Amino acid sequence: MNQIILSLSIVFLLVYSREDNSKKKTDGYSGSTKTSEIHYYQEKHLQNIKQLTFGGDNAEAYFSFDNTRLVFQLKNPNIGIDCDQIYVTDWKNDNMEEKLPLMVSTGLGRTTCSYFMPGDTTVIYASTHLGDDNCPKEPEKREDGAYVWPIYSDFDIFVADLKGNIVKQLTNEPGYDAEATISPQGDKIVFTSDRTGDLELYTMDIDGSNIKQVTFGLGYDGGAFFSPDGTKLIFRSSRPKTNEEIKVYKQLLSEGLVKPTEMELFICNTDGSDLTQITNLGNANWAPFFHPSGDKVIFSSNHKSEKGFPFNLFMINIDGTDLEQITFDGVFDAFPMFSYDGKKLVFSSNRNNGGTRSTNLFIADWKE
Repeated sequence: MNQIILSLSIVFLLVYSREDNSKKKTDGYSGSTKTSEIHYYQEKHLQNIKQLTFGGDNAEAYFSFDNTRLVFQLKNPNIGIDCDQIYVTDWKNDNMEEKLPLMVSTGLGRTTCSYFMPGDTTVIYASTHLGDDNCPKEPEKREDGAYVWPIYSDFDIFVADLKGNIVKQLTNEPGYDAEATISPQGDKIVFTSDRTGDLELYTMDIDGSNIKQVTFGLGYDGGAFFSPDGTKLIFRSSRPKTNEEIKVYKQLLSEGLVKPTEMELFICNTDGSDLTQITNLGNANWAPFFHPSGDKVIFSSNHKSEKGFPFNLFMINIDGTDLEQITFDGVFDAFPMFSYDGKKLVFSSNRNNGGTRSTNLFIADWKE
């Protein structure tokens, strides 16, 4: 997950093209898709695709334990949502083209990485609102042209009820605490923190106690999810290797930034043992989620792209074999999650955005 929040308006600075795209169906630089297609014929695993949102940046949608609702983050300045906030929708019955769903965050600061807690009466998410009510600034364009993500030090992790009331604060360490997700058994939380000076994975019990560090390698470990049986973690990592890469990484981190253009997928046990890199594809491989079998992982990648786009969904065995492309949009598909019963897949995409840069939520029946 992302997350760190993936500011989708920034993502498309990564997926750039210097060519004239006026006659093309997709434009990676702007994030627009100039076609009304929502289901491409190659997408054999997806059936009955339904578009759920219709404008703005809609991302990181995750199912409730009973599969009836989704919690997600939304930014849409056109309707007064200038900074990402958390919303919950009854995806079967709500018509989000006509009515905005229920906001469950405070409306202050920036939020990211929401997830339903066991029982489906509360959600977990990260927010900067205790540090500042205002939306934190996005990074300015760098002189070296590097694409970067912000690591906001005001992010902490909270639990809120479905009326938007914060009922508990789970982290209060100085620095970045975010990207929390819940085990399918409902007993553990995994999250990313820089409390030791580097961006590492941690687990804690569902009540915020018993915090344990999981990863220890230099680099940005984040976007972690549990396996269906709760014994493993899948995550994406950008781990510098050369002296120059290490120097650049440490310098950016000291500025509250990371460079996410080179990321690969790693898997480990929940205690950090048996750490294994399962992709070596190049470019950005991220937003992984376990297939219901626990034997495969679905993720977003631009590894086939020479110019940074498109990002599509791929699936790979956890031993790194049998890579398969799942989606085929010309710009951006990411943030996949299977429903707990394995019947549905929800994801974000720039398909059918009317030539705008909007990223919307889509849900589909999953076919093996």
